[in-house]
Amino acid sequence: MTPGGERVYFTDRGIEELENRRGEEEVTLGWVAGQLRTFVDLNPDFEVPVERLATWLARLDDEDEDE
Repeated sequence: MTPGGERVYFTDRGIEELENRRGEEEVTLGWVAGQLRTFVDLNPDFEVPVERLATWLARLDDEDEDE
């Protein structure tokens, strides 16, 4: 936990690195999808988590409509 009581996950470091290194870039979701496919091709053990992330991102608007 952080001093403020927030839970910190191992993935936060990777997310922070992504934001720091590429946060100013503009990319399309098509580009992100291609990178996710390449990542899964190289790391097949991560297929399920990447699929869950992609599905969650794809359905974000659906959750807004339910409210």
